[in-house]
Amino acid sequence: MTRFGKTMTALLLGASFGLSTAAVAQTAADVRHDRRDLRQDRTDRRQDRRDIRHDRRDVARDRVQVRRDLRNGNKAAAHAQMRNIRADKRDLRHDRRDLRHDRRDIRHDRRDLRHDRRGN
Repeated sequence: MTRFGKTMTALLLGASFGLSTAAVAQTAADVRHDRRDLRQDRTDRRQDRRDIRHDRRDVARDRVQVRRDLRNGNKAAAHAQMRNIRADKRDLRHDRRDLRHDRRDIRHDRRDLRHDRRGN
């Protein structure tokens, strides 16, 4: 083999080694990012579940108050509580939608993490 051929072989081997090292480093960065994203989505899911519990509790408490106000003949207060119930139900719908989105994000992050670990 000529001197030029040996030099080119060494350069090609060095370049392929450098590219493979860069690919491994990028894959490791992807795995760390996916894990962090998965952790954040799980935290968001826990917060949404907590918000749903609080909103349900608020709706139940407001319904008791509406019944009490109607029984006492205080229709204005009952209507105010009913508006509050509608707002709490709206918050409940938003929290449920956020929970669905977080579940979807978790599913996608898990898929990405499996993909990155396999190296496909």
